[in-house]
Amino acid sequence: MPNLKNKTILITGGTGSFGHELLDTIVDKDFKEVRIFSRDELKQEHMRIQLNNPKVKFHIGDVRDRDSVDQAMKGVDLVFHAAALKQVPSCEFFPIQAVMTNILGSHNVVESAVQHKIESVVCLGTDKAVYPVNAMGMTKALMEKVSQAACRGLGDKDTRVSCVRYGNVMCSRGSVIPLFIKQIKEKKPITVTDAGMTRFLLPLPEAIKLVLFAFAHARQGDIFIKKAPACTVGDLAVALKELFKSDVPVKSIGIRHGEKIYETLATIEELRRAEDMGDYF
Repeated sequence: MPNLKNKTILITGGTGSFGHELLDTIVDKDFKEVRIFSRDELKQEHMRIQLNNPKVKFHIGDVRDRDSVDQAMKGVDLVFHAAALKQVPSCEFFPIQAVMTNILGSHNVVESAVQHKIESVVCLGTDKAVYPVNAMGMTKALMEKVSQAACRGLGDKDTRVSCVRYGNVMCSRGSVIPLFIKQIKEKKPITVTDAGMTRFLLPLPEAIKLVLFAFAHARQGDIFIKKAPACTVGDLAVALKELFKSDVPVKSIGIRHGEKIYETLATIEELRRAEDMGDYF
């Protein structure tokens, strides 16, 4: 856990699952202020009411808009860059939108952090950036490249820019587990795209631990990768049926646009030069 005492923290895309869990994790730390930066005023209002914490401030803005990023960045010490377009089919149908948020928006955040002399910025990535076949993975792969490119010319005393990469966060918004549970409770067939499709799964608190580890240990341009077990979508559906003692059928509906059968956490080339840190590369 990095030292957060008297720190001002900015979370882009902070109204999502990551932002909520991060705040739950650090709420008892003696931070100065947390700034939630996002586009959705309604989600911000719900979060404001739920938290009722005067040390949590809300900024409406878009990572695509450099001016709003700069305004939120003033006086910040640490940046968690979680804002992204993450739904694979949406990015596949609207790839330019994915480029504008995941690549150009990330460039805005990193460049603003460097210019404002922020201590450290960590960009949240995905295993879909490894051997990418879809627009979401391609744009997140380029987010990593943008972050690493920004490090060229930066010294140890300048803003530290790093990334983390992990698989599917269990029970996060828009993920498959809440969908399966909803279908089970409604006694509807569980819809799987391909029963043999594999995904790396990890609980949200593990993703938070990875990001905090990166803040504490990152050097310029590092990418931290969380090791995680993989399971097939079919096995996941069966496990949830057993957990809920349900007899609903499992229905195959075919692979969605842009989906991969097997995900990978790191390329062969990356693993050849990676440092094994136990739970992480």
